[in-house]
Amino acid sequence: MIVLSCGVNDYKNVTLSGKIDKDIALFKNIFSRDAVLRTREILIGEGLRCYMIFMDGMVNSAQQGETVVEALVEANLPNDCEVNCKYIAQNILFANEVTETSKLPDMLRAILYGDTLLIVDKNKTALTINTKGWRTRGISEPDSERVLQGPREGFDEAAMFNLAMIRRKLLTPDLCIELMRIGRRSDTLVFVCYLGSLANQNTVKELKKRLEKINIDGILDSNYITENIRDNKYSLLKTMGSTERPDIVAARLLEGRIALVVDGTPVVLTLPYLFSENFQSDEDYYINFTLASFTRALRWICFFITVSVPGVFVALVTHHFDLLPTHFALTVAKLRVGVPISSVIECLSLVLAFEILKEAGLRMQQNLGHALGVVGGLVVGQAAVEAGIISAPMLIAVAFSAIAGLMVPRLMSAVFYLRIFIIVACAFLGLWGFFVLSSLFVIRVFSLKSFGVDYTESFARPKFQTLKDTFFRAPWKFMKTRPMFNKNRFRKGK
Repeated sequence: MIVLSCGVNDYKNVTLSGKIDKDIALFKNIFSRDAVLRTREILIGEGLRCYMIFMDGMVNSAQQGETVVEALVEANLPNDCEVNCKYIAQNILFANEVTETSKLPDMLRAILYGDTLLIVDKNKTALTINTKGWRTRGISEPDSERVLQGPREGFDEAAMFNLAMIRRKLLTPDLCIELMRIGRRSDTLVFVCYLGSLANQNTVKELKKRLEKINIDGILDSNYITENIRDNKYSLLKTMGSTERPDIVAARLLEGRIALVVDGTPVVLTLPYLFSENFQSDEDYYINFTLASFTRALRWICFFITVSVPGVFVALVTHHFDLLPTHFALTVAKLRVGVPISSVIECLSLVLAFEILKEAGLRMQQNLGHALGVVGGLVVGQAAVEAGIISAPMLIAVAFSAIAGLMVPRLMSAVFYLRIFIIVACAFLGLWGFFVLSSLFVIRVFSLKSFGVDYTESFARPKFQTLKDTFFRAPWKFMKTRPMFNKNRFRKGK
């Protein structure tokens, strides 16, 4: 009897005996506590015993019946021919994909992934037959990446369907898709996708090396991989891209990047990742370049506003009150009369309150979330000002900062922490704290790398072709080159 193990790779030294009863007992022992395992015996010809093994609910029953069961039952075997797995695959089965294997881990993976395993008496090999039939969510537009103009399709949780959507965007044999399995127990399929003539092969090798080092029980989402292979693992800024849109993945591959498709999640990872990508929107390339450039510049401005306005306001009110215009200073002083807490505590409390409202709105039902935002933002805020708990100028500064932060969703996590750090620094050091912390942030950004590529490579040698897709989006006529990390620079004629 085989001892139950945690992963399919632990059975790599186990082989079939060629005695069908013993082999069936082997599989039943491995799946002894799995109630959905199904087996069916079929006699071929004059009594050759075969067994189908599959998972109920994972296979397409109609397809299995037509291509496997019906074909085996109606098969006429010649008397002068040795019937083995190879003969059955080539002459009897109707299925599009049939693979002969002698490795037990491959047999187990086939069963677990929705295929049918066919064991034939007196054979030490088995056939894996493609009969996958599990349901998927279907193609729909990602809620987090909606566009007013452009494709409306998004990935779902089935990696094979996601790969097909990428393939449909890039009809070229240059598209390379390599398979890896990660997770001792989940044995999750991970596909490394890139264009062979554009991707840096050293980066591909480095990615595979990092993936092979992952030692974890299971991969349930792409973020499991992100946290294990990214550069600067404790940085506030993301150094790997993520998207649920096949058009964005195709565009990244055309720039010479690499995509990671993880089975079981609609989020596809892309790398290398540059800082300027945080300010790019999916829709920038589907609308006129003048409007796209305006909104792109607006995002950069909003990033500066959202991280700096609360802290600078605290610095001015606390340390540099004389820098405010006279009428504005008098108004602020008048409105702060009676507020029981200091400006820094007031600011931090408002920032925390807005984060709570935002998180609660995201987690609640959609209709309730909108209602909560209105009640929390208007009613509670106005009531707090009228009660003298907080001042109106501080509420306006923090609310304006929070709204501006919605313009850069890819930097949401970094924005929250930067805003807090700057508020605290300004509370102790005034504007000097703002300048010091801003300088440290800029230095940190320029020191980051993403798989050997400078995080701010677009700004290293500033000229039109390197800045054409950073602060603004140039017309397609001038989009002649790929990012600087790609040696195959020219996508158009020089």
